[in-house]
Amino acid sequence: MSEPSTGTGSAAGWVLWRHVPAVVDLTGPRLDGRLTVAAAGHLWLLGTAGAIAAFGSGAGAYSTDPAPEPYVALSTGAAVTQAGCAFGRDEVYALEPGGKPGVVAVDAQGRARRVADLPGVTPNGIAFDDVGRFDHRLLVTAAGQGGANVYAIDCAGTTTMIASHAPTVEGGIAVAPASFGDFGGDLIAPDENSGQIWAIGPDGAARLVARSGLPSGGDIGVESAGFVPAGFTRDWVAFVADRRSPGNPHPGDDSILQVSSAVLAASDVRPGDLLVASEGGAQTVLIRCLATCTARHILDGPTTAHVEGHLVFAPPR
Repeated sequence: MSEPSTGTGSAAGWVLWRHVPAVVDLTGPRLDGRLTVAAAGHLWLLGTAGAIAAFGSGAGAYSTDPAPEPYVALSTGAAVTQAGCAFGRDEVYALEPGGKPGVVAVDAQGRARRVADLPGVTPNGIAFDDVGRFDHRLLVTAAGQGGANVYAIDCAGTTTMIASHAPTVEGGIAVAPASFGDFGGDLIAPDENSGQIWAIGPDGAARLVARSGLPSGGDIGVESAGFVPAGFTRDWVAFVADRRSPGNPHPGDDSILQVSSAVLAASDVRPGDLLVASEGGAQTVLIRCLATCTARHILDGPTTAHVEGHLVFAPPR
């Protein structure tokens, strides 16, 4: 495979859309079309027209320390062959980065249960394998000693380490569709410190996908990622969290940013492409992998933006 390349492109823009205090991540859409939002230590359900409602309350409801980065992932109900069970459709799985590190599952009624403990590390990325190369398990990255650990968690709660000492990654990790060149089905994860995007296979081997070409460093470089889904048309919208971070060069707006698919289509964004956004300013790169991979800067956000978590796509409802 040839060396990944970086090109230039016209810059459009993410825009402030919906104020959500202490927002840190989004996932979805669910079967009902709503997104799940992680904000202020709780979960919320958000319609693409902007209506927002609390998700779960009372005894057993999900709650966590909002200070770390409790990223979330949504189950599509896939079965794990080796475990002989399936994840619940529309269940949300959330990282527990502080206190007792691990993963918490939240059912459709908002009730939380702990599904995995990850002692001695800091979980910092979460995504479901909806392609199948990891047997449809939940994938979690964590900052360990000397690099990143990658874990696969099945529907019975069994946790398997896929890799240790992988490249340092965090944020909006995602599994690549089968069409994504040599990296189809791999876990794709950005490294804000180097500006590089990595692929990690089921065997734990890491390969460089592309260099973002954007400014890099802590709280600056590539942080959020998402693949453009099949069915993507001009009436869809992309969303990402813009978390308030006082004292930071990019202090954030406590809002959800959005960009229309019409704007994305003008930059030749297609289903199967990877979009990666920087934590500082939501500078966004399109990465397309066919026989080779290319990276092209296509979007910018408000300079104040402090982007976190996953980049998600949804049709209007």
